[in-house]
Amino acid sequence: MRHLKSGRKLGRSPSHRAALYRNLVTELLGHDRIRTTDEKAKELRKLADRMVTLGKEGTLAARRRAAAVIRDKAVVQRLFSDVATRFADRPGGYTRIVKLGRRPGDAASMSIIELTGTSESVEPEKKRRARRPAAAEGAKAGRARAAAG
Repeated sequence: MRHLKSGRKLGRSPSHRAALYRNLVTELLGHDRIRTTDEKAKELRKLADRMVTLGKEGTLAARRRAAAVIRDKAVVQRLFSDVATRFADRPGGYTRIVKLGRRPGDAASMSIIELTGTSESVEPEKKRRARRPAAAEGAKAGRARAAAG
């Protein structure tokens, strides 16, 4: 039984899961916003908040600890210069998760995770049903025949 075991396994081995989290946090800090599944976003939130806290510390040890997780040196530099100054007076809550709905292929619940304080926030997408072109043309032809007849 997994009583009091924190964290999701996400159907991956521990090394694969660690690599996934490192890639996700690198992309999030590099782009300020990424689209992923709800479960991955919720796990990523923990790691991203930790990295922003390290960026706010600003020490050499904190930079080395962040560089051990983040895959790109340019993103580490961005974390300690831009992101840390953006959240300097904020005590926590550096990320926001916006749910988007289901992915068409496998019905996985999707969301956008973003750093708070970005220029524009994301609104959940409205569901639209696209009309099939053949059905639309058939309906036009039917209306034209009814009007002529």
